[in-house]
Amino acid sequence: MYTDKKSILQLAVLLKAHGVRKIVLCPGSRDIPIIQTLANIPDFTCYPVTDERSAGFFAIGLALHGGSPAAVCCTSGTALLNLHPAVAEAFYQQIPLVVISADRPGAWIGQMDGQTLPQPGVFGPLVKRSVNLPEVVTEEDEWYCNRLLNEALLELNHHGRGPIHINVPISDPFFKLPVTELPEARVITRYQGLSVYDKDYQPLIDRLNRYQRRMVIVGQMNLIYLFDKKYTKMLYKHFAWFTENISNRTIPGQAIRNIEPLLCSMNFEAQEKMRPELVITYGGHVISKRLKNFLRRHPPKEHWHVSPDGEVMDLYGSLTTVIEMDPFEFLEKIAPMMENRTPDYPRQWEALSKAIPQAEFTYSEMSAIGKVIRNLPTPCSLHLANSSTVRYAQLFDVPEEVEILSNRGTNGIEGSLSTAIGYAAVSEKLNFILIGDLSFFYDMNALWNANYGSNIRILLLNNSGGEIFHALPGLELHENARRFVTATHQTSAKAWAEDRGFEYLSAHNEGELDTAVAHFVQPSITNRPMLFEVFTDKAQDVEKLKEYYHNLKH
Repeated sequence: MYTDKKSILQLAVLLKAHGVRKIVLCPGSRDIPIIQTLANIPDFTCYPVTDERSAGFFAIGLALHGGSPAAVCCTSGTALLNLHPAVAEAFYQQIPLVVISADRPGAWIGQMDGQTLPQPGVFGPLVKRSVNLPEVVTEEDEWYCNRLLNEALLELNHHGRGPIHINVPISDPFFKLPVTELPEARVITRYQGLSVYDKDYQPLIDRLNRYQRRMVIVGQMNLIYLFDKKYTKMLYKHFAWFTENISNRTIPGQAIRNIEPLLCSMNFEAQEKMRPELVITYGGHVISKRLKNFLRRHPPKEHWHVSPDGEVMDLYGSLTTVIEMDPFEFLEKIAPMMENRTPDYPRQWEALSKAIPQAEFTYSEMSAIGKVIRNLPTPCSLHLANSSTVRYAQLFDVPEEVEILSNRGTNGIEGSLSTAIGYAAVSEKLNFILIGDLSFFYDMNALWNANYGSNIRILLLNNSGGEIFHALPGLELHENARRFVTATHQTSAKAWAEDRGFEYLSAHNEGELDTAVAHFVQPSITNRPMLFEVFTDKAQDVEKLKEYYHNLKH
């Protein structure tokens, strides 16, 4: 009755879920499995139109009557190009039109195979969203397909209406109809500008109160937001709050910050016992890989992402709801609507977190980072470069008055120093920059300008190469490849720092580290910028970190 192509089955289910009921079907061969599936679903009213040039405008007419979205489906090749005038009309008239195009497998595009041309993105800026579905083989393929379909269909009426394009590559064989029932498919919904008067608002609050195992995860936020005390009291007890240092002060009360060691100390069964029912997220990137794996292996029943742009962000593979509004406005709005009973779930997480001992290391990159962080003067700004540095910094508690910044948009090592120098150039506070050797030497021209002053303190962690590559689980490098992958070197920043007018400090052991840190963190000890270079052994750093996590498990 239905095709066995999982991408098409997801398409059918989600068209229905997002309110598409009228579909224009154009003849062809490659779109046979789409046509046969959609035509066999009673919820759809299907209209046969042979000429695609007319079919697109016919679908526009269907959508105009009543305002509900309509779809048009065509086969591969030039058939799709004939829909272009109708797509343009739908875009400028803001009509919710779904263009569904069957396609040949990507490997055959441009290989003289019939009815093949580059179809993904063919309408350019004349559609609100264009997606190219994967052919589903793995579970990840299916999740990706589902996410793309939800993203596209949500755009039909997001900040105005308009057309979208869904391209569906289909491999042979595709004539079979072995499936008798449509599968379940995750439907992502979006709420925009919620108010207590919205008809859909109360069901959201009802769902919120139904769950007792609630977790909030805050990603990177470059600001400090102080909640009103009345909201802090209302909100804090209802959720297990997870944040990282790069989140800054953006939660109502204390949070669980030792995420990596906490989750490392829990085996699969222990993590399963602490599976949340509802996860609410706001903010940007999250560093902890263990947190991502925890929620992907133990998914919640619902995941709500709150953001002003309303974009679909499915980091944990379980997104169900997008709430388009300022996250702090959302939290303060729901605070008085939470039921008074206090769940045990947050206290259980807090007890587990407090049982994890503070991270302590002998002389290493980790100990240098920890000693600087623990002795930071307040207030100040702390810049964390990418790769190992930003990860190690999460092992230590940063004073609340310290503002934390990091280039976590794309997580690359380039530009960490330049960004920090630029920020410091217009900052009145002391700016501490924690950076690894590869990040520093890659971006050392950040100091090749005159746009900085004495408020800069750079902690340069030099272990002669890229340490994070040695810490990757399961990676074994052949000696011939090691120097290429890890970028080993024997370089010091001493001459460059002194040439650029920096006061230079260095450490090669615990005693030198303690002496230099005491000088490095003093607010008014020098009228020059300062660079503190800590030399460690890469292999020993990795072993000490592995030993720390091994001890947590045992």
